[in-house]
Amino acid sequence: MDKVDCVVIGAGVVGLAVARKLAQAGREVIVLEEAEAIGTITSSRNSEVIHAGIYYRAGSWMARMCVSGKHALYRYCGERGIPHKNCGKLIVATSAKETEKLQSIKAHAEANGVLDMQLLTGEAARALEPALACDAALLSPSTGIIDSHAYMLSLRGEAEAAGAAFAFHTPLIRAKAVGDLIEIEAGGEAPMTLQCGLLVNAAGLSATNVARHIDGMPVDRIPPAYLAKGNYFSCNAKAPFSHLIYPVPEPGGLGVHLTLDMAGQARFGPDVEWIETINYEVDPSRAERFYPAIRKYWPTLPDGALMPSYSGIRPKIVPPAVATQDFLMQGPRDHGVEGLINLFGIESPGLTSSLAIADHVAELAQI
Repeated sequence: MDKVDCVVIGAGVVGLAVARKLAQAGREVIVLEEAEAIGTITSSRNSEVIHAGIYYRAGSWMARMCVSGKHALYRYCGERGIPHKNCGKLIVATSAKETEKLQSIKAHAEANGVLDMQLLTGEAARALEPALACDAALLSPSTGIIDSHAYMLSLRGEAEAAGAAFAFHTPLIRAKAVGDLIEIEAGGEAPMTLQCGLLVNAAGLSATNVARHIDGMPVDRIPPAYLAKGNYFSCNAKAPFSHLIYPVPEPGGLGVHLTLDMAGQARFGPDVEWIETINYEVDPSRAERFYPAIRKYWPTLPDGALMPSYSGIRPKIVPPAVATQDFLMQGPRDHGVEGLINLFGIESPGLTSSLAIADHVAELAQI
């Protein structure tokens, strides 16, 4: 049986960042990916926002990884010429009641280490965005956007330059902890069996299923999996905004927000649709809920301007009744399996946090 130092399961943005980190630390790395290419699932179905770290629970892994990951990501993109834009975000209050919430949002952000938030009057916000309707707003200067595909290609290139190898069309069939090694059986057109000293489960939507196929992994340490679909709509009218526009959060979500891609094209979403099986079709009728929400801050949105665009699925590990979750990153101290690291529930802000998560995995692996 072939032996390799490290195996990473999943070639999404987090798996790529982890593989790069391990390979650059001198470890021998193989990445197993059941799809045909890198980043084909959650990593390519998001809003491509570099998040500031505003809303996450203070002290949570999400808050810590997002804030440190944001700084690392801007540095990474700047040093390598990865397309990105530090465009900023406006959180807009469209009523007096919502305006009252802005100060607490700012205070929460500051508790997370986001120290650059600025309260704006409605007039000051409209000076930045003349088409905006609002009573007041909160400016997040450190929010931005990124070409996620260019970023993932860069991570893969640097991982391979450091010696990492990729095996596509290669799903994990089963794994087994044997002493201080983990035996792996992988399928696909070129089945393989391997022994490794470190196995990193970065399988995203499939992470809980992968964990269940690791003999020796305590079942009670594997969280349940839920699927929260987010639908996006594009706009056939030119959106007159240069910042991302978010409403004041509502119970259960951040509301219908406007994000921009690197070409300046607006898209709206994601909403939250709890589903039982993976399905990426966008129901055009969901747009009817988007129009009134968007017109609170963009009243001149034309009728018929919204078109179904794409959807993504958040890898949730808490049920719909639970409002928030956190990243669950387990090492051997958490589950007792030597050489195994599980990354569960890596939803947004996973892209922003990817480099910080990779650093944390290296710490768990004692590199």
